[in-house]
Amino acid sequence: MKTFKDETYLLSVLLKQGLISPEQETLVRQKKNQQRTVLLKAQLHRRKTDNKTPFDDQPDMVDIVVSLNLENRKAKDQLLTEEDIIRAVAEDQGLSFKALDPLDLDLNVVTKTIPKTFAQKHLLLPFGIKNGVLDVAFYDPAKRSLLEDIERANKLTVRPFVSTKTNIRKILAEFFGFQTSITAAETHLSGPAVDLSNLEQYVSIASSEEIASSDQHVKGAVDHMFNYAFEQRASDIHLEPKRENCLVRLRIDGVLHTIYKLPKVIHQAVISRIKTLSRLDIAEKRRPQDGRIKVNREGKEAEIRVSTIPVAFGEKAVLRILDPDIIFKGMDAIGFSERDKQVYEGFVQSPHGIILVTGPTGSGKSTTLYSTLNMVATPEKNIVTVEDPVEMVYENFNQIAVQPQVDVTFSSILRNILRQDPDIIMIGEIRDLDTAVNAIQAALTGHLVFSTLHTNDAVTSISRLVDLGVQPFLIGSTLLGAMAQRLVRTICPHCVEPYTMQAEELRGFGLPVDVEGEIELKRGTGCRECRGTGYLGRCGIFEIFPMSVKIKELISSRASEEDVRKTALAEGMTSLKDDAWQKVKNGITTSEEALRVVGAG
Repeated sequence: MKTFKDETYLLSVLLKQGLISPEQETLVRQKKNQQRTVLLKAQLHRRKTDNKTPFDDQPDMVDIVVSLNLENRKAKDQLLTEEDIIRAVAEDQGLSFKALDPLDLDLNVVTKTIPKTFAQKHLLLPFGIKNGVLDVAFYDPAKRSLLEDIERANKLTVRPFVSTKTNIRKILAEFFGFQTSITAAETHLSGPAVDLSNLEQYVSIASSEEIASSDQHVKGAVDHMFNYAFEQRASDIHLEPKRENCLVRLRIDGVLHTIYKLPKVIHQAVISRIKTLSRLDIAEKRRPQDGRIKVNREGKEAEIRVSTIPVAFGEKAVLRILDPDIIFKGMDAIGFSERDKQVYEGFVQSPHGIILVTGPTGSGKSTTLYSTLNMVATPEKNIVTVEDPVEMVYENFNQIAVQPQVDVTFSSILRNILRQDPDIIMIGEIRDLDTAVNAIQAALTGHLVFSTLHTNDAVTSISRLVDLGVQPFLIGSTLLGAMAQRLVRTICPHCVEPYTMQAEELRGFGLPVDVEGEIELKRGTGCRECRGTGYLGRCGIFEIFPMSVKIKELISSRASEEDVRKTALAEGMTSLKDDAWQKVKNGITTSEEALRVVGAG
């Protein structure tokens, strides 16, 4: 059987498929022994450090070739990767390659089909069952004969796939680690079924050893869940109790993915662990609660904001992950066009006035405001924020959390802030007339004020303030401008491809296309890096509305919202739809994503 341990076979496959040159083949043969020694030393060091590296994991020829950082002859300016090599061998042997995505895998299939030790020893990963067929990924083609044993043990037909050693090992460690914690916790927490009609309720009192052991398993499960969320770039973790189980879902690039279905019996234990970490009341299950957790992951700090609320089948928890690298971005990384960047920076550099950021929940308003405040924060400036709740604790700001129970509200605290000698004030949201009036008073007395409103576009913020009861002349004299924003998913750079569409077809969808004929656009085909979605990351689209002399006159004369919008557009304002189309034209996002966010028509 041809195997990776066969140096001649592996190098001949790479040569035949044009992945390496004859010179590179010679280099591998010359350096293989030296490189194997280097890899063994590195492995020994890792084993001493983390005690997790398998003792029988000897470097093979694939590891050696990858470690030499050879240029991939078929992909310009890219190195030859483990996936490139395994794909080539799979093709040579007539096998299908599988890029394993953890989000697509079923926890029970991975962990309950093949014993853990057997799977880890032979690098086998079952990843799906459908119509009596079990899909199994394996690393070494020489182990193909083991698939017959799996067929007999499970009484299923096995469909083989080849995958990378790194991917298989990582998923086995994560999934079995999580499943071990869940199963152990379930065993400790499960008790005999209780007949609810029986007035003598059966209670089993656990020993101190059982309590400690159960608690440890739940801790492990929660840690696995946090690590997985960070690895997948999730912005939120949802823990949702259902009738029979508990769903764990991650929001990645704005889209929710179901990751695990946990046994119902451990749901409350996991919620209690999260409550303990966030200093919430474990005994209180009837009222909503909010808290936060500060975590240290690989030397970097991040915050997790926790919200619990009672629902039909128990307590639901949503954990918002606040990564400083995402919250605090530079102005260039937010996604402004050149015109919008200049206008917005003009707002920020003003000595006093009000700047409003508008948009629905999850549109990136907090990221924009925190990034702006971080940009202007200097030792000479006193920056005070009032938030509900504080999104991200940051020592360069003086942050105040709204607490209605002790009369610390947006409107009441603003009067006190003005006695604190602030230079810049950020108000989480203008919700009522009192808050709006106090914000205007702060702007009139020489302060720069940032705040948010829940409106669909920037121009509507004027109508919203008027509806709250603010006099139009005060809006004209204090408002510097308003900005509406949304978040669109960006095209994955690892699988981007060009394609063409007719301008007329795009106009029919409602996009403001100003050219004729065929237009070349870009889209992602879907790859391992983007989990097959074609998108990786997000950026903002904006509508920035500055206050000109003419617009101030229109506001003072109570002109209609439509007249104000027409004037703003004539003066150069880019609408949300126009900015979305610009990002489609520039290959940043797709027409489908732009229409999903800003709508057609």
